[in-house]
Amino acid sequence: MRHLLWAIALLLSTMPVSAADLRIDPTRSRAEFSVRLLWVSTVSGSFENIRGELAIDHEARTAIVRADLATESITMESARLRRWVLAPEFFDAVHYPQIQFVSEPLPLDLISQGGDVKGQLTMRGITRPATFHLQANRCPPDALAGCVLQLQGMIDRTDFEMRGRRGALSDRVNLGMAIVLSPP
Repeated sequence: MRHLLWAIALLLSTMPVSAADLRIDPTRSRAEFSVRLLWVSTVSGSFENIRGELAIDHEARTAIVRADLATESITMESARLRRWVLAPEFFDAVHYPQIQFVSEPLPLDLISQGGDVKGQLTMRGITRPATFHLQANRCPPDALAGCVLQLQGMIDRTDFEMRGRRGALSDRVNLGMAIVLSPP
């Protein structure tokens, strides 16, 4: 029995991490979007409820980022525009209350040095590949708690079946996130 427990402990110590090593601090993190309207002005808003985690595989020196945005948490300058972006022709918050990004495993050094973070973005029940550019920061790869990760990306809204008002609204949507990491 003692040998079995030792073998299980050894096996568990060599397995990749599955629980969050760090979490996204929902009170200090935010995500924003903007889209051109009539090629003259920009419609923008921010998600005030962003949650998620950074799971680190210490042996492989990689991490996976998962970020969840509550669509109802959108804030905008205009209540009318907010109702419209939550409606079925845009985010359809009633049927799809969450937007999620899950990265591919990325080298821990990339978190400090910056670079492209590839992964899967799920919006309106549709999952598509997405790439966000992570800005370089001064956080050491082995001490990421308290770090702010700033990411920028662009999607085509028609990839997620957002086809309303195409004559007035650009298909390209800019997305940005400022994620603050904290201990779980």
